[in-house]
Amino acid sequence: MTTRPRMPNLLRSLSARLLALTVVFVMLSEVLIFAPSAGRFRLSYLEQRTAEGYLAVLALMATPNNMVSKELERELLTSAGAYIVAFTRPDGVKLMLEAEMPPKVDATYDLRQRDFFMLIGDAIDTLRQRDNRILRILGPSPMHPQAIVEIVIDEAPMRRALIDYSGRVLALSIVISLITAAFVYVSLQWLMVRPMRRMTESMVAFRENPEDVSRLLPPGHRTDEIGVAQHELADMQTKLRAALQQKTRLAALGQAVTKINHDLRNILTTAQLVSDRLAGSANPEVKKLTPTLVAAIDRAIDLCSKTLTFAREGPPDLKRQRFPLRSLVDDVGAALAVQVNGSQVFFNEIPAEIEVDADRDQLFRVFTNLGQNAAQAGASRIDISARRVDRRVVIEIADNGPGLPPRARENLFRPFSGSARPGGTGLGLTIARDLMHAHGGDIRLARSTATGTVFELDLPVT
Repeated sequence: MTTRPRMPNLLRSLSARLLALTVVFVMLSEVLIFAPSAGRFRLSYLEQRTAEGYLAVLALMATPNNMVSKELERELLTSAGAYIVAFTRPDGVKLMLEAEMPPKVDATYDLRQRDFFMLIGDAIDTLRQRDNRILRILGPSPMHPQAIVEIVIDEAPMRRALIDYSGRVLALSIVISLITAAFVYVSLQWLMVRPMRRMTESMVAFRENPEDVSRLLPPGHRTDEIGVAQHELADMQTKLRAALQQKTRLAALGQAVTKINHDLRNILTTAQLVSDRLAGSANPEVKKLTPTLVAAIDRAIDLCSKTLTFAREGPPDLKRQRFPLRSLVDDVGAALAVQVNGSQVFFNEIPAEIEVDADRDQLFRVFTNLGQNAAQAGASRIDISARRVDRRVVIEIADNGPGLPPRARENLFRPFSGSARPGGTGLGLTIARDLMHAHGGDIRLARSTATGTVFELDLPVT
């Protein structure tokens, strides 16, 4: 026995997955937001340092000879946090504060170049550094955009500030993601998960006991997709429950009819033996009535046999093979051996190159049933043709019989209802349709007029 799936626990439920995915996606969004934010933070940090360098240079401008003492110069550089501070005016005059032994510059950055992706790349490069680098920064003066401020600073303080900023952003991202995930979780739980869980529980309960009316899912008042699904599920369960009840009653009735048919066939066999003895009687009246009696008994026995066969047959067990369709139809024509006034009736017009992948014996039954129906209806010519349409083969069986009466067309493919001749069972077309469906194909009535009837058979090539 196959193990039935059970309702998942909380950790494996749809709610938990939605919560986890929401957190992941919000964090991913925060990462995408953090990258340009880090680049902007680094730029603001360097602009602030150049502004502090500019303030330090203002002390030089306040002196008559643009010079200060070494002690004041060291204090100005310490307050600016730089090794070198230089100010180049638009007229080319350059003022500078410089340490006694400035270190070697490792990298130079120009703040006037503010490309979006360059800022992001510079910020990531700063975070990746393990050792302190000496940076040379060029930027416009805060008060005079045409003037240039140049500073030489350590990278380590900027890296620590950027890491602190990243930590604050990460903490804020986690809080935002959890709050967002909670709201999304509650919303989805109310809008989707709970209704879906009720629908799933209803389907599981219906599977366990389809006849229990108390487990029917009552449709809600929602008008969205979930509401439509609830209404359709309730309607499907109601109709399927009614169909199952009807199938159960029909199955019981079918078993009873099968037993009755079996006993009736035995009774008719005895009547057939008696009728055979009556056929040898010398009485003229008996000889006159006996053929009619024998024919009626034969039809009754044939009806019982077909009914028993139809009741016992299950789904066909197909043994597929690839073969030319024309050769199969030739065998059907030879087996029928139908002639009218000594003339051939069965004409095979199928091209030799058309092949099908099917059960040869089952298709033989299909063509035989259709051919017998056409011949018994009074057709003097039966033409069978076929053509390829994409990856399918369409077979056409046309006869010149009198056509199907309206009652037969209305009940076509229904057992014991769709026969066009007196005493017929209509099982031939029903069996043919079942066999075509088993092959992945179909059979349909193309047309039926007073000049003939055409059936179309559809088969996949493979």
